Amino acid sequence: ILKCDCPVVVLAIRARRPKHLRMSGFAPRVKAVLGPTNTGKTHLAMERLLAHSSGIIGFPLRLLARENYDKMVARKGARHVALITGEEKIVPPEARWFSCTVEAMPLDRPVGGARRGGTASTADVEFVAVDEIQLCADPDRGHIFTERLLHARGMVETMFLGAETIRPLLKRLVPRAEIETRPRLSQLVHAGPAKLTKLPPRSAVVAFSAAEVYAIAELIRSRRGGCAVVMGRLSPRTRNAQVALYQEKEVDFLVATDAIGMGLNMNVDHVAFARLSKFDGQRPRRLTPPEVAQIAGRAGRGMRDGTFGSTGDCHPLTEELVRAVENHEFEALTQLCWRNGALDFTSLDGLLGSLAAPPPGPGLIKGNEASDAETLAALARDPEIRKLAQGRSMVRLLWEACQIPDFRKLADETHARLCARVFGHIATDKRLPTDWLAGQIAAISCADGDIDTLMQRLSGVRVWSYIAARTDWVSDALHWQERARAVEDKLSDALHERLTARFVDRRAAHLMRRLEEADGKDLLSAITGRGEVVVEGHAVGHVAGFGFIPDPLAEGLEKKLVLRAARRALRAEMPRRVLVAETAADAAFALTAEHRIVWDGVPIARLRRGATRLAPRAEVLDSEFLDGAERERLRIRLQAFLDGRVRHDLAPLFTAIERARRDPQLRGPMHLLGEALGLLPGEIGQELAPELRGRLKAIGVKAGRFALFVPALLKPRAAAMRARLLALDRDVAAPVLPAPGLVSLPAPPDWPPGLAAALGWLDIGPALLRLDIAERVAAELAWATRHGAAALPAGLASRFAVRADLLPVVLRRLGLRVVPAAGLSAAEYGPPTPSMILPSRRRRAPVPDAAPLAARPGPFAALAALTR
Repeated sequence: ILKCDCPVVVLAIRARRPKHLRMSGFAPRVKAVLGPTNTGKTHLAMERLLAHSSGIIGFPLRLLARENYDKMVARKGARHVALITGEEKIVPPEARWFSCTVEAMPLDRPVGGARRGGTASTADVEFVAVDEIQLCADPDRGHIFTERLLHARGMVETMFLGAETIRPLLKRLVPRAEIETRPRLSQLVHAGPAKLTKLPPRSAVVAFSAAEVYAIAELIRSRRGGCAVVMGRLSPRTRNAQVALYQEKEVDFLVATDAIGMGLNMNVDHVAFARLSKFDGQRPRRLTPPEVAQIAGRAGRGMRDGTFGSTGDCHPLTEELVRAVENHEFEALTQLCWRNGALDFTSLDGLLGSLAAPPPGPGLIKGNEASDAETLAALARDPEIRKLAQGRSMVRLLWEACQIPDFRKLADETHARLCARVFGHIATDKRLPTDWLAGQIAAISCADGDIDTLMQRLSGVRVWSYIAARTDWVSDALHWQERARAVEDKLSDALHERLTARFVDRRAAHLMRRLEEADGKDLLSAITGRGEVVVEGHAVGHVAGFGFIPDPLAEGLEKKLVLRAARRALRAEMPRRVLVAETAADAAFALTAEHRIVWDGVPIARLRRGATRLAPRAEVLDSEFLDGAERERLRIRLQAFLDGRVRHDLAPLFTAIERARRDPQLRGPMHLLGEALGLLPGEIGQELAPELRGRLKAIGVKAGRFALFVPALLKPRAAAMRARLLALDRDVAAPVLPAPGLVSLPAPPDWPPGLAAALGWLDIGPALLRLDIAERVAAELAWATRHGAAALPAGLASRFAVRADLLPVVLRRLGLRVVPAAGLSAAEYGPPTPSMILPSRRRRAPVPDAAPLAARPGPFAALAALTR
């Protein structure tokens, strides 16, 4: 024995009961510490454990075992503390204190050794404790807890921790146990129902399905900034990362399943039930009052009181239930679940028979069929398995293979086939094939996928971690444990990232907390040189002109929160921006087709109709960050820009109007021309007396055949401003003008009626012809035909940029007609007669006097009155 290098055997030797205790008939102390949550039971057990030279404590959850392992390491050092769960075994050579799950407590079966291998029993320790002992009544796992209650004993002291409901059965089954009742350290008070959006900070919302958890978490994210998520399927690493979000106050809410009811200690002030029923693996059922109390008891830690209530679609808690939870008064348990622990391994049928043995006495019943027994029953029907399971050692091996936990819960034969394959490999080859083990772990190591996919892979990793922890099954077990742990850590980190990305808005949660704490007065806020608004280190949006554009990812309540957080910074920024705009050069502003004035790339004002078309108004766009005085200063500056831009672009028209003021007879025509933005379509120019047309020409106005207009206004810059002002008058967007070099074009379908003529395009039938080209060509052809017919000039169609076959139609619109060339007879020789053009048969009316002009409608009558 002294030469044995197994650390667990060495521990067993060290931890043997002292000889004087064995010789004196010393009876180990058995104590039960009962009471509701937050009574310090677990803390007491941990203190007693570490006060002994060796000990084992069993917890109901792997998460709790890991959490308390870390506490034990902090007290005693990593080389003296071991962790044993189904999937994880950390057993240093000098381990003296063990943190375990109840199922994995090494009391009645050997445990794999540490680095150098070997097996031994660790039952001989001074102290043994089991937490949540009332789970003896659980129909699925209760038989394990009952086995510990009846048979797990420390050499010096044994302690059971749990609820008061187990007291009568515990006294009957363990008569010599001392029972101590501990009161709750703080009060637990019913707070009534509350909406999810009205729950106080530091609340935990409890649901009983993944779908419910996700839906509630999504709602809390959109309304309250986010929450942490805790479910039983999470790995310890993911769960700890999620709890850290809550404990470090990055979020103020926790959404969880009933996994938080088993001793997960967090700073929760209020527990809200989103439902009072759950599916227990067999059927849907309502929560029992003790279960409600176990979960509600997570509220309030230490001496701080807690509250509980309902939320969402959950019905309000009944008065009877509330009274029971507040006073911790529940019906005592009447029966505990039991399964035979003295198994018969002589044959497969003997094993099945021993598992089916009835309870030995009153107060004990058989619970639900466990997955290991179901798997064994399924494999017992396989002839190949029966052939291999011959003899005590092979039957025991088959039973151990069937005890591989079914973490995946796929509800098919997948798990049974896995157990059969493991058994087959070990029965024939003594070890699992390395290649097969590597392939199975590699197949689930991918960190891609959604939350449910990652949790399913984590369940698979737990299975392989359990298998890799069996040193008698796996060669180089330490290597495969590390491989499985690395994959679990990788998937856990990815799952934490997915949960955080989906259910946590760190910015909104932080800002909400700071706004509530400081009431918005002490918030640190600034605006970067690029206009980005930063509040408490979080970018919440950016300044655009004199408005604020929140982050597009912010919606609903978060958007309101962002606006609220940004206002303080913007109140100081907007006066500065008004001053910058007020002193900016005209080049800093621009006009858009939608009649907006743009500054710094952002619209800050709109154009409105003014008293005349030449005097549009600038109207500052609404902004909650501008007061009346700032708005007026900005309006004056933008009006000056707009007036200057109109005068600059339409300078020839303003020059002509100024010069016409010195000639009384020109004031009338120029007034009308100003109202028409420098172009009056129609034959009005031909109605004027020649002497008046000459005086208009002297100031830059042409009285043409088709319009009275200022030719300089047909240039691109002036044409664009005229188009903008005409569109503003018609309340439509400014049209897109043709390229400057175009002579003719098809009528744009989006131009409203009359706009083409007002912009200086003459309708010539199949197309629009630029007015100045039409005037020039029409004057040339009129001069050529002043004495009669004239030959059709060559290249005339190209001057109009139309097809030759359309030329007769175009000329007809210009007041001319085409006489086709007459063909030569058979007896005639020589060149053909060219096509001729003649003035239209319609005779032009003589220049009328003022009276006929006055009789005409529209601008003609006004012009007659003004030139009289």
